[in-house]
Amino acid sequence: MSGDFSVRKKKMAAFCALTKPRILMMVVIMSAAGYFLGAKSIEPFGVFFAMLLGTALSSGGAAVLNNYMERDCDTRMTRTQTRPIPLGIVTPNEALLFGLLLSLLGVVLLACLVNPLSGFLSLLTVFLYVLVYTPLKRISWWNTVVGAIPGALPPMGGWASATNELDAGAWILFLILFVWQHPHFYAIAWMYKEDYARGGFKMLPVVHPDGIRTFRQTLGFSIVMIPVSLLPYFYGIAGEVYAIGVTALGIWMLAQSVKVWRTHTVADARTLLKVSVIYLPLFFALLLCDSSL
Repeated sequence: MSGDFSVRKKKMAAFCALTKPRILMMVVIMSAAGYFLGAKSIEPFGVFFAMLLGTALSSGGAAVLNNYMERDCDTRMTRTQTRPIPLGIVTPNEALLFGLLLSLLGVVLLACLVNPLSGFLSLLTVFLYVLVYTPLKRISWWNTVVGAIPGALPPMGGWASATNELDAGAWILFLILFVWQHPHFYAIAWMYKEDYARGGFKMLPVVHPDGIRTFRQTLGFSIVMIPVSLLPYFYGIAGEVYAIGVTALGIWMLAQSVKVWRTHTVADARTLLKVSVIYLPLFFALLLCDSSL
């Protein structure tokens, strides 16, 4: 009896792992921030909660479908060989059904309990992530640019959930997240370039292994990040405290990008990754604390 319970517990943990909980949590937090900035509060709370739940379901579903579609590549990559499908804990058919169910539930919940626009943005995110970005990873290094689009949609979805429209504030949040993702993911791609090559993914460091184009892109987007991140201040969304803080964060990221551009070392790429991870919550904290809306 205890053995059966242990097996079920392991299976449930595996299904949970397929949803990529850390990424899911980040998506939910970004959506919540977008909602707060759009509504200037978290009211009505019922709509806010429905937005969080629907976003979590659709995001988790997209992650599960990504696991399903990349299962053959995951078996060849060291960093992904212990995922539930390669280990055989969850079958491909189970993952496919689970991913479709979560995605559909999330989209329908958002469309019916929040508003049709938020449901559409959720559906667009799943479509771009699963059916465009995921297969493109095996075709072209442009997958990082394309993948940054669904990655930048969560705060826009939160804003749309609160306002039922996409005005300047929503597009500014989208643009900031779009630019931020490039230094973040190019750092990851450089750190795991050999693993990506084994998996058959055409990441930029795999296609151009000397790193020149990778860190040129990283440096360029880090430079662009500074003026783009100041758009909330220029549009009256945030105040001077935000402007000073986000400029300091941008300079910090740029300094590390310059360093890795010069050295091309994995150690410096890992530091850039850490800087980008720290940047994002501090950016949202500054924006939420110094919102002028």
